[in-house]
Amino acid sequence: MKLRHDAEADAVYIQLSRQKYEFEKDLDPERRIDYSADGSPIGIELLCVSTGINLQSLPDLQSMSRLLKQHRIKVLAS
Repeated sequence: MKLRHDAEADAVYIQLSRQKYEFEKDLDPERRIDYSADGSPIGIELLCVSTGINLQSLPDLQSMSRLLKQHRIKVLAS
């Protein structure tokens, strides 16, 4: 799991896998999951991160929560 934070865009991208991108699904206006051809999640885009992140409905919640907290990004719900 690898995190890229763009403070200017107030966004985070968490890479879950190096598989090839096939499609995406928006969970809401601030959260999007990228998937591979076999339907495995490969990345997560989170917007408006300065106000905190809602982790509900995202894959691998515990690992993601630890990673975000390590980068001092507030987690609202998990």
